Amino acid sequence: MSETRICANCGEEHSIDQMFEVEGDWLCEDCADRLTVICDHCNERIYEENAVEDDTHILYDHCFDEYYVRCEDCNRIIHRDRAYWNGDDNAYCASCWDKHCEVIHEYNYTPDLVFHGKGLRHFGVELEIDDGGTVNSNAQKLLDIANASAENLYIKTDGSLAAGTCGLHVHISRLAFGCTYEQQEAAIARLLYFVEKFWAELLRFSRRTQSQMNRWAARYGIRLTPSEQMNHAKNSCAGRYTAVNLTNADTVEIRMFRGTLKLNTLKATLQMVNHLVEVAVSMSDTAVQELSWFDFLDDVTEPELIQYLKERRLYVNEPVSASEEE
Repeated sequence: MSETRICANCGEEHSIDQMFEVEGDWLCEDCADRLTVICDHCNERIYEENAVEDDTHILYDHCFDEYYVRCEDCNRIIHRDRAYWNGDDNAYCASCWDKHCEVIHEYNYTPDLVFHGKGLRHFGVELEIDDGGTVNSNAQKLLDIANASAENLYIKTDGSLAAGTCGLHVHISRLAFGCTYEQQEAAIARLLYFVEKFWAELLRFSRRTQSQMNRWAARYGIRLTPSEQMNHAKNSCAGRYTAVNLTNADTVEIRMFRGTLKLNTLKATLQMVNHLVEVAVSMSDTAVQELSWFDFLDDVTEPELIQYLKERRLYVNEPVSASEEE
């Protein structure tokens, strides 16, 4: 004879194989169907009166308290790992987060700048992305990764972008070129001269076409000396759409590089900019005028930059292990 139990709800005796144990009580099948539900998280049967529910979730209250929260706006249940939190520790689902969280700023937004590392050589990077969209929850995921250990990144819109036009612009602090105005002007003149002298090589490095350069990052045109190069640039009235933009008060902007999501290319580009600055501040006008491309490459030791230069056939004619990025 099979073991029996008394149903805690209806008081009838039933075989234990036809009963359910619910939170310490034994219930017959009919009572269990009417009074209980299955928790979506732990799969345990619980009393419905103790469940936390919405249109898509049924949860044991202990599971809810441990793993879930309700959206501050729409009251939907969301897993803690998929919730978006504001500064007041309020949780939001992705849809409500997108409605009223300013993760993606307007084009004219500029935050208080944060400088990392020691010294005066600081780079500020603008990485434009084609078809990036304006979904705040996607932007927040990028921010969570980039800013996990420090404030490195912010995101804003740019309505001027179209397929293939996105850029990778690098702002160099003017103080990186010297502490006095005269030092800065002399070093920036050498930077301008270097870019014009090695335009063909830097054009290939940039991954842009000449027509794209003409529109977004035009050259000034080569002059005989760095000082003449600076005077020509200042008198050109070219505006900011130049390969080396001089219109900002506190930075010099290198605008010639095409945008990329390839990590090695991004690192190589920043390493190249660092070498351009090093040439500008450490060499004399005469030394820059006499410098050859291969002399310049002699000081390149970073593996990412060497790899990328090989991919673009700008280093030495050796086999390349990685696929070339167009």
